[in-house]
Amino acid sequence: METPDPAAALDMLAAFASVGATHFDLTLTDLAGEKTGFQPNRSVDELRRSIGSRLEAADRAQKNFIVRPRPIGGVTLIQLDDLDATKAARVSAHSFLILETSPANFQAWVAVKDAPQDFGRRLRKGTGADPTASGAVRISGSRNFKAKYAPAFPVVRITQSQAGNLAMAAALEQAGLVAALEETPPRVSNRASRPSGDRRRWPSYARCLRNAPPVHQGDRPDISKADFVWCMTAIDWGWSIEDTAARLLQESSKARENGEKYALITAQNAALAVQRRQRPSNAPSGPR
Repeated sequence: METPDPAAALDMLAAFASVGATHFDLTLTDLAGEKTGFQPNRSVDELRRSIGSRLEAADRAQKNFIVRPRPIGGVTLIQLDDLDATKAARVSAHSFLILETSPANFQAWVAVKDAPQDFGRRLRKGTGADPTASGAVRISGSRNFKAKYAPAFPVVRITQSQAGNLAMAAALEQAGLVAALEETPPRVSNRASRPSGDRRRWPSYARCLRNAPPVHQGDRPDISKADFVWCMTAIDWGWSIEDTAARLLQESSKARENGEKYALITAQNAALAVQRRQRPSNAPSGPR
């Protein structure tokens, strides 16, 4: 059975640093995917010094060692997750890093200079990647601790590294890797359910969290679903997508950990769901 490899972890950190990512949030999760530890904003230099002991401790406790690069100016880091070998090969020339996170399951990272708004979503769609990728990744050289892999937990490994490889949005589009632009969803109109009066209020996040279904293989509430329902309610009450995303960062621990992009995507998806729910009542009646 393979053992953890600190050198591979250092190689991955170097790849991220080569495109400007110098700080990371760290998360530890257990076999069921439950979060057991979190450390924000750790520098590359700190991780270089401590990576050996950190990997050893995580491996001994059977914890997944997950890093999330912090946002950087001028460059957008886009995670293309859940790729097969063919899909990974399509994006290899434009990626600065490709990982095999489990047998025959790949993840590519693309650093795009001056990416247009919503470019990450369009690239994920165009490449067939997981549209819900959160921007967090198991560090190379660590074991992928999932119950389905026991007892031979695979080690995450680098299959390609191109230090400093910055992609241009136009080149990715010319390569046919980017989904076409879509019409921006119109803002959801105010409905009767919006609170009356000049002073608007927000829905109760605590109530949404209390009513959320449990996570898979656990009994704690599913925070992602709570976030989504809370955003739907806020937008249904007349708040804009942007205001809802900003407020979600205050209300949700997961939004604070995942950052502005997670909050905005959650609010946008919630707005689409509200529109779909409203559409039947606004559509003309058909023959009876």
